[in-house]
Amino acid sequence: MTGTRGVQLRQDADYRFALRFAPELPEIFSDEAPPLGQGAGPSPVQLLAAAVGNCLAASLLFALRKFKQAPEPIGASAEAVVGRNEQSRLRVQRIEVRLSLGASAASLQHLDKVLGQFEEFCTVTQSVRAAFPVEVQVYDSEGQRLK
Repeated sequence: MTGTRGVQLRQDADYRFALRFAPELPEIFSDEAPPLGQGAGPSPVQLLAAAVGNCLAASLLFALRKFKQAPEPIGASAEAVVGRNEQSRLRVQRIEVRLSLGASAASLQHLDKVLGQFEEFCTVTQSVRAAFPVEVQVYDSEGQRLK
């Protein structure tokens, strides 16, 4: 899927913005955490972490489905680690993602091959890795760490 993807943003109040991704979709709101904003929605950093986590989960699902595997439901958590750079500006330093499969590793064929390649399908992760590391862990339904 080449091309452009867009979002319209409109300031609602102070640091709170309305985001509209398409006319047929409802608006969502983002907001900075206090003391700048009111924390009345996800922050831009949280939206970035969500985009990385969502893309990795979808890429893992895509890679497993290529082999006709059913890993559902896939879960994900993503945490952005923020710190100061040399100029004392806040920056995302890395994102840590934990993916969980809804099936046991033993029930999924070709899992080693999938785990070795699925991150390459993730457009968002591969793009942000140019700026900072993205650390990925994968677990099966029994809590066994696979990656």
